[in-house]
Amino acid sequence: MHTGVSTAPLAFFSFPEVTDPGRHQDYNAWHQLDHLPENRALGSVLHGERWVRTPACREASAALGLPADSTLDAAHYVAMYWFAEGVGGRVEPGVKEWKELGESTRLAGRRPELDWTVRRLTGMFCPEHGVVAPRALVSVGALPLRPHRGIVLDVALAEDPEAPMPETRAEDLGPGVAGEWLFTSTTVTPTPVGDGTGLAVDPGEGRLRIRVQYCDGDPFDVLGVSAPASPGTTTLLRTPLLPIQPWEWDWFDAESPQAGAGQRE
Repeated sequence: MHTGVSTAPLAFFSFPEVTDPGRHQDYNAWHQLDHLPENRALGSVLHGERWVRTPACREASAALGLPADSTLDAAHYVAMYWFAEGVGGRVEPGVKEWKELGESTRLAGRRPELDWTVRRLTGMFCPEHGVVAPRALVSVGALPLRPHRGIVLDVALAEDPEAPMPETRAEDLGPGVAGEWLFTSTTVTPTPVGDGTGLAVDPGEGRLRIRVQYCDGDPFDVLGVSAPASPGTTTLLRTPLLPIQPWEWDWFDAESPQAGAGQRE
């Protein structure tokens, strides 16, 4: 039986960077209390979620010594939405409804973040494969809806867009991993940082690969376990990300100008 997100033909990923260090509280208040609930309420959206890449997440990622694409590495958050299959198996009307919500809220003055947020990468991805650990009990379609302690996110660039992604068997999921989903890109839009060394153009359909491991153990422990080998791919980012609790948005307070002013007084 296909339930939950297992029926989704499409998913959207966004990698936002808040460019004003003093606006993280504002960004999270807008997204968690306004934007995300409105998106989740759409009939075309099966599920929506957002995670934070805290300074501790960034440090843990850097400590792996793996390559980190500067475009993706700049992001403070990752958001995603799963889209429902519509009448006749079409997803386009639902995506159109979702885009219209974004525009209508902008016209209503409910998009304050546009002045101090850059989406370093946005794009549509096809869910390719999901697997869940038997001990988690839930179906693979319910996995993203199950509470978790964080995720480990892998983004890679494939040489061959037709090459299959390595699929993990349920019995091979590591300790602390409740399950995972794999995705391949359809169309993406990168916005590189000023150094120009990162992802700057859409590499082509099927070439960007995303793996999301849902952790019921400590995601920092899961991070240290080697990712499955994927021949013919280049790692762009491997990082833990943490769930966002309402009104608990202080991860970047030490980096804000207000914090600096307080320390000088």
